[in-house]
Amino acid sequence: MIPKFDYYKQLNGVVSSDEIKPGLEAIENAMELSGHPELSIPVIHVAGTNGKGSTIKMIERLLQTHGLKTATFMSPCINDVHDQIQFNGQSITEQQMNRAFQSAKECGLSGRLTDFELLTAIAFIAISQEQPDIALIESGLGGRFDSTNVVNPIVSVIPSIALEHTAFLGDTIEKIATHKAGIIKEGKQVVIGELPLEAEKVMRLEAVQKNGILKINGIDFSVDHDNKWHNGELEFSELIPSLKGEHQVGNMAVAIQAFLIVAERLEMKPIENNIREAVSSTTLAGRFEQISSNVWMDGAHNPASAKMLKETIQQQFQFEKVTMIVGILKDKDVQGVLRQLEEVSDEFIFVEVEREQERLISSQALLDLSAATQKSVSNSVLEAVKSISPTQKIVITGSLYLLAQWRDVLRKNLV
Repeated sequence: MIPKFDYYKQLNGVVSSDEIKPGLEAIENAMELSGHPELSIPVIHVAGTNGKGSTIKMIERLLQTHGLKTATFMSPCINDVHDQIQFNGQSITEQQMNRAFQSAKECGLSGRLTDFELLTAIAFIAISQEQPDIALIESGLGGRFDSTNVVNPIVSVIPSIALEHTAFLGDTIEKIATHKAGIIKEGKQVVIGELPLEAEKVMRLEAVQKNGILKINGIDFSVDHDNKWHNGELEFSELIPSLKGEHQVGNMAVAIQAFLIVAERLEMKPIENNIREAVSSTTLAGRFEQISSNVWMDGAHNPASAKMLKETIQQQFQFEKVTMIVGILKDKDVQGVLRQLEEVSDEFIFVEVEREQERLISSQALLDLSAATQKSVSNSVLEAVKSISPTQKIVITGSLYLLAQWRDVLRKNLV
């Protein structure tokens, strides 16, 4: 459930179904009925397993520091549905949301779509109504059959590939990569991160089949150890990403390459100082975000992102003791996540969740799966944090769905 989404549906008399239906027929019909808002402005389309949000936010800042007005559509929300559609980094207003819903109703979209398809349609309509210079669109699930895949982007971006959503996307890297590669469009450019070899092969094949131009981090462009980005023609030095973790250097490399493709298409000259400012000022809630003096929050919800979090903790905290507070969805590789995090901490607190949150694994089940020697259950995230010494580092992690709720509580109650 997307917080406040049902409020707008009821207020505007628009109906959609609470289910997942991969496929494009329904959203394609909806776009035709609404006059193809998804084609009304230039688009950057982003898919992948981890790093999508970070990469989008870096590209967004790169565009903004060069004077462009941006729109973004991202998943999941942090507080409520307003977070998912933003203009120049500001959440969509109630007035803008209602305007888009009314347009959707007038176009006859009610009853034709799933919740995410309707939200996607609302995003495209709202963005079309606001007419920014460019929109950054994040794929929701997979890519090839995701409802966002009706756009015709300037460039497609895939920062990473790892096992995720195996019930929908398949149980191998190749199968998942095939879904992600579906966002590559005929004759267009695509930028990818340093992917597993089997995923890179899928991308290369898809690009050949689509007559696309593939740019690969580490081959066609890269960031050196001295923080210099280069692609054989251009170089930008002294780049320090504000987002923490070595993996963010790779996301930065991908973001700059994607930005340069857009800049060339829009006949805009890249400015090195602006690029430095952009990567050093990018923020993203829930990505190793510092909540208070000793509390950080990161949405590590699969083994690959848990590994990145582990490495970030090792880099940022070195040998300091860390307590992990964890909550996670049932459909994730829970044991894979825990094994990664147990390499940097032996003290875990698992937070009890509301019984109606059926997608969440219980705190007792997490306790049973944990191999940590110091582990316990807490009734709330705030109780868990307050039970730990204020001088000790705390990292709260797991599913973004849950962290969004915890973030709001902690920001209100921690100094």
